[in-house]
Amino acid sequence: MTTALSIDSPRVEDGAAIWRIARDSEVLDLNSSYSYLLWCRDFAATSAVARGTDGEPIAFITGYIRPERPDTLVVWQVAVDEAHRGRGLAGTLLEALAVRATAAQGIRAIETTVTPDNTASDRLFASFAARRGASLEREVLFDGGLFPDGGHQPEVLYRIGPIAG
Repeated sequence: MTTALSIDSPRVEDGAAIWRIARDSEVLDLNSSYSYLLWCRDFAATSAVARGTDGEPIAFITGYIRPERPDTLVVWQVAVDEAHRGRGLAGTLLEALAVRATAAQGIRAIETTVTPDNTASDRLFASFAARRGASLEREVLFDGGLFPDGGHQPEVLYRIGPIAG
């Protein structure tokens, strides 16, 4: 299925590689390199990386606990290095993170946003919900007109739950 040797929490040293994977995806909104370093430091417990045979990150998921809903994991970004796509790695990462977050933090739901043209993410989260026997609700969270840079598609909120470890 994949060439990853391990899936674990990101370390600060992974920030640059995660930033490069996000940049090279050409579909994610790229955050500053500094933000990925902070993410690896402050949100490592709610994020995951898959490591290749050399120990370097080949895929990642960043996430955080929603402050108003402490039983909800918000998945911020998911990306797989181009050389490792098409092998189910994103789904494997999401499963591993869900298992860890439900066991360690009592997560019962996952939220994320997906733009209407992102069929890969739609399939990832729909298949995750189906495998878990969880409901999947969709609604527009942020209309495209709210974004200051213009031309942004709406961000559709996906809420999956309940999930169990």
